[in-house]
Amino acid sequence: MGFTLKVTNRSRRGLKGLPSTIELPDDATVESAKKQIASATHTSDFNRIGIFDPVSKKTFKDRNALVRDQEPVMKLKEIVVKDLGPQISWRLVYLCEYFGPLIFHPLFVGVRHHLYPAVYPYIKGFVPLPNLAAASGALTPVQHAVFLMVMAHFVKRELEVLFVHKFSANTMPASFIVRNSFFYWVFAGLLGALEVYAPFSLAAREEPFLSSPLNVLGLALYVVGELCNANVHWYLSSLRKPGETARKIPTGLGFKLVTCPNYMFEIIAWAGIILVARAPSLVVFIFIGSYFMYTWAWGKEKAYRKQFGDKYKKKRSVILPYLL
Repeated sequence: MGFTLKVTNRSRRGLKGLPSTIELPDDATVESAKKQIASATHTSDFNRIGIFDPVSKKTFKDRNALVRDQEPVMKLKEIVVKDLGPQISWRLVYLCEYFGPLIFHPLFVGVRHHLYPAVYPYIKGFVPLPNLAAASGALTPVQHAVFLMVMAHFVKRELEVLFVHKFSANTMPASFIVRNSFFYWVFAGLLGALEVYAPFSLAAREEPFLSSPLNVLGLALYVVGELCNANVHWYLSSLRKPGETARKIPTGLGFKLVTCPNYMFEIIAWAGIILVARAPSLVVFIFIGSYFMYTWAWGKEKAYRKQFGDKYKKKRSVILPYLL
């Protein structure tokens, strides 16, 4: 048994050999339909094939979802198809995104004795006087702490991408790697490191790290945020059995407060880093990042409401209780 669907081409240049209809078995998934269309059109990578809802025109992201469970498709007996262009794996994109700061922070620590003395005469009218100890010696205790906090954060992220995260889609357009990486490489990496390790930065203050209540508070927020964020990521990963991609209602740590507590704890961890570093560049980084996280979280909230209906308890806040 099976069913027949009309195939509509959404590609600008078209897909050569695209059939007008496609015969699918009852157990056909989005991924198996992509493979069948790729075979018919002689497309080497089936991930290039995008299958879209004929009504909303949104792509079906869950590769293991059954085609017959997609109501608009079965009602209209139609799928919309598009060549998405060269693809790259989600996992590789995330690994590249988080690798930038792991390059820039050690780099600026290594070149600080050459870089900042060379540029200081040109900017001395716009920056505070440098800390002489920081200019001639090792990192100050605060700079050292910020270095360790940032490096630990992004090493954790890389390990989660490799061993924890599960992705409902195999790939994304290869061109997205530049767009996605730019944010982390420039703001958390280049600009953050350029500011923090300067001898005239606020992080260059010469003080015992634990002597400042703000440093202690920042470290506490960082540790709590990182540990709770890791806990949520592990929980979300364990919601799906091996091979599963379907969305489920999460009920773990923080989910009674917000839709995406992993984003909430991410912001808390960065608030801790900022309290220690007192670096405006990192404030800009997390401010922009919070906007994107808020957008993604609202998308998940809407998806939960649509998919689960009354079974899902609606949230008024998606990333920060009573704020966002």
